[in-house]
Amino acid sequence: QVQLVESGGGLVQAGGSLRLSCAASGRAFSSCAMGWFRQAPGKSRAFVATISRSGERTYYAESVKGRFTISRDNAKNTVYLQMNSLKPEDTAVYYCAAVLDLGDNYYSGRYDYPYWGQGTQVTVSS
Repeated sequence: QVQLVESGGGLVQAGGSLRLSCAASGRAFSSCAMGWFRQAPGKSRAFVATISRSGERTYYAESVKGRFTISRDNAKNTVYLQMNSLKPEDTAVYYCAAVLDLGDNYYSGRYDYPYWGQGTQVTVSS
């Protein structure tokens, strides 16, 4: 089992930055590929970014590429999402997700992930 707790959300003006954190419990964190997803009001949950177990492999949604950076610290059982140049359309609840992985893969599908956090709200004002 992996339990995930997100933090770092808030209200920011367009063009600003936020860093989200996701702290994982248990010793399995370094065995998990991690992902960030977001869900805006009235929309389905959408992929944002993913990172492999080692942290060497990452993949981003086109809408955030060049603005967001995913990273992880396996010693701290934490994955981060650095969000720069934020836009009003980035407003959503952001979720952290984990999947046990035997290789060094990343996963962009919502249904690839069995473990989810409760989410943190990010609001970007224009």
